[in-house]
Amino acid sequence: MAEDHLKRRIGLGLLTAYGVGVMVGAGIYVLVGAVVGDAGVWAPLSFVVAGCIAAPTALSYAEFSTRLPEAAGEAAYVGVGLNSRALAILVGLAIVAAGTVSAGAVLRGGVGYLTQAIDIDPTLAILALGGALTLVAVIGVMESLSLAALFTVIELTGLGLVIWAGASAAPSPDWAAPQPIVWTGLGFGAVLAFFAFIGFEDIVNMAEEVDRPEVTMPRAILISLGLTSVIYALVCLAAVRAVPVSELQGSSSPLTLVWQSARGGGGEFLSGIAVFAALNGVLAQIVMAARVLFGLGRRSPALALFHHASARFGTPVLATLLIGAAVVLAALFVPFATLAEVTSSILLTVFVLVNLALILQKRRDPQAPFRVPMAVPVVGLVLSLAALAVAVGGQL
Repeated sequence: MAEDHLKRRIGLGLLTAYGVGVMVGAGIYVLVGAVVGDAGVWAPLSFVVAGCIAAPTALSYAEFSTRLPEAAGEAAYVGVGLNSRALAILVGLAIVAAGTVSAGAVLRGGVGYLTQAIDIDPTLAILALGGALTLVAVIGVMESLSLAALFTVIELTGLGLVIWAGASAAPSPDWAAPQPIVWTGLGFGAVLAFFAFIGFEDIVNMAEEVDRPEVTMPRAILISLGLTSVIYALVCLAAVRAVPVSELQGSSSPLTLVWQSARGGGGEFLSGIAVFAALNGVLAQIVMAARVLFGLGRRSPALALFHHASARFGTPVLATLLIGAAVVLAALFVPFATLAEVTSSILLTVFVLVNLALILQKRRDPQAPFRVPMAVPVVGLVLSLAALAVAVGGQL
């Protein structure tokens, strides 16, 4: 027996943990070195600036999540704001594609860390882990988000240890005598770091399973963005304090360098934590993309078969199975760099459309349970366009 609605079971704590877990993913374990390469010892400031760049769009999502608390998320926002059913479906499918390829990239990266620790065939590992996470997503949203929260705790514990190690290490020469700030490098570092904040938008697609969404959704979005900004800045601060810039920017595992510089040893445990971070990201994306498909089924007869929730599990089983299979295929057959580039461009395009949709919707109907000034989506639109131009320019 199937139902056409999801059950409201999620509170502020689990939803915030979900948002933090999506953003503080496996990327932080490699992104620090790249940002340091642009901004040098001032890289922590790049992460703070990136959080400020993401904030207006996050606030736009927060207002829209109270106007239209639906599983389709961005698709519903764009469809209503721009008065286009076709564009709503296109945006929804783009979000599903972005979530799928993003999860595929993270799954492949996590398996890469896993194969460094144990002798296992990568293909077998992708199939096993992808299948297991899909099964959890089918069984229930509370089970999925509870497991994701556990993974998040493990991630944050590892990052906390890195922050502690960096704070207790002997200061690097670059930290002791920092070079003058180069604003262009800081700016490029901030644009790169911006991609580490992509993930807050996934929260809105859980709206139909959230208790009191008009209150809970904005709080979860803003709290998770704020916490993530602080975590990223502290991790990067620990890195540039403990390790010379020249070593960080050339490393594929900069956080391991921080541990080795401060405490000695190989820091192998960080590889294990990176696996949990990857699993967290994959599970979150499977859950999110399945909800978007569920919401699209309400709007499109062609996708109506996905607008059903299991009476037993309370989850959109068919949508979840399809997304899980697509994630595994993406991890197996699509190059990692392609996965990352496609995800960034799609999501930044959606950010542009969501901000534009909110500008138009606020002009038609200023009232909402949670409101932000008109300047917020305007600034979000400009910043998203700028970041999209940089992202597309970097791919050409």
